[in-house]
Amino acid sequence: MGRNNRKRRTPLATKAIAASAALALGGGGLIWANFYASAHESNNSGQNQTKAAAATVATIACPDVGQKLTNVPAKAQQGVATELANLDKQITEAYARLASTRQAQTQDASFVQNAIVGPLKEKRAATLDRIRIDIQRVGGQVDAAGLQALAACTTMTTNQTTAGQGNNGGQQNNGGQQQNGGQNNGGQQNNGGQQQGNGQASATPSAGAGGAQNIGGQAGNGPVAADFVDITKVQPNVAAKPRANGNASRGTFVTRCGVNANKNHNTDNVIVAPGVTNGAHHLHDYVGNQKVDAFATNDSLIKDQTSCQNQGDLSAYYWPVVRIQDGTQDFDQNRDGGGKEGNVGKILTPVQAQIKYVGSPTSKVTAMPQFLRIITGDAKTTTNGLANANAHWSCTGFENKVQLTTQYPICPQGSNVVRTFAFQSCWDGKNIDSANHRTHVAFADANGNCQNGFKAIPQLTMRLVYKINPPVLQNGQVKNAYAVDGFPDQLHKAATDHDDFIAVFKNNLANTIANCINQGRQCQ
Repeated sequence: MGRNNRKRRTPLATKAIAASAALALGGGGLIWANFYASAHESNNSGQNQTKAAAATVATIACPDVGQKLTNVPAKAQQGVATELANLDKQITEAYARLASTRQAQTQDASFVQNAIVGPLKEKRAATLDRIRIDIQRVGGQVDAAGLQALAACTTMTTNQTTAGQGNNGGQQNNGGQQQNGGQNNGGQQNNGGQQQGNGQASATPSAGAGGAQNIGGQAGNGPVAADFVDITKVQPNVAAKPRANGNASRGTFVTRCGVNANKNHNTDNVIVAPGVTNGAHHLHDYVGNQKVDAFATNDSLIKDQTSCQNQGDLSAYYWPVVRIQDGTQDFDQNRDGGGKEGNVGKILTPVQAQIKYVGSPTSKVTAMPQFLRIITGDAKTTTNGLANANAHWSCTGFENKVQLTTQYPICPQGSNVVRTFAFQSCWDGKNIDSANHRTHVAFADANGNCQNGFKAIPQLTMRLVYKINPPVLQNGQVKNAYAVDGFPDQLHKAATDHDDFIAVFKNNLANTIANCINQGRQCQ
């Protein structure tokens, strides 16, 4: 099971770092399986290095319970999903209290533990017990002690949350062998494992309570100077893609669904928090299916309209918005998921949004099953680490040379910021989702092969281009920063970028896509 979540390593990879164990709950009782964290190459450029003035508590780190639940009985899944959303809400509220009590923290060294972390543990313990009850009520088994061990949270200082996450082992986390019709955007790197910073990150930074120092950003929760790098100073890090053999599926299928110019947004996430309003705590762009919110169902998705030119593509494609932090505000400045939760600034609409399905270098592909759910990347890498990170940041003109995971690029004049995603391309052949939304799909190995009996499916790739005036670094601070939306406690780090997908096809389109790719054609 652990190998299903393991990312392909490039030739630059040097070692794997054991990360958290996965707690499997359900009929099988308690199962532990190793996952692997990615440690990324450092660019060693020496750019933008700033140091924290003090060991300021930057954020709260809690075990990601959802990622450790790998087997939840079907009848308990809705209840468990609701409780997992409650855990996210509790962390959000605790982080808000952390950010608003900076003055009290300077006067009492035990304040954070006694007033924030301790009460949070009690709330989490009660919620985890309700998860246990939900599972046992329908006949599932759970190690109550193991579950309760996930209640306690810790704090992270500024030098623990800056670019690079402190991982320098060299393992690449590239999430797939192909993107963008032959471009290899897989190689990723640390680009700043030695960097630290807690300077303000906008022209009009927000001060904490009593004027105490915050953790950068227009809303006081990032990004900071160390989260940016001049892409022209980064050494090339994109590795060669796997060699294609005679069984390769070489075709591509492009679906044109727009850039969300109609501003279809919400802060829900129907995959991880069905039935929960504001379950994402950050804003998403939606293209494709136009009626996706927390209450969407398979039945409603197949009936709804689409922004795609091919009206048979009713799939839901959604990702967190990017904002420019230059002192401006947007419509959600005073709303949940927006300014109330640290996601501030003007929302940027991509100038291009390319959605393409590509094949496997070693086999034919199987058509995607209807209603397949895939999440790529991890919205919580600041506290989870980089095990499931799959962020790719670059600039036009540099995509074949440099791909960044833990920093945002500062692009030269005339070059635009690019986000790319290569989704998991191997499927277990049975499930359209899994309890932690990961184990039913996997990445191909270093040679492009699916493992553990998984089948190759068309690999969804996405390329989003943004026209952004380059941020400016001055005296350890960044002005006119940009950042991806995220959970407020994740401090708007570049590595938290992620993308979501629900496959919804009509008119035999899933088979059409697979056939096109298997026949080596270029289709749209």
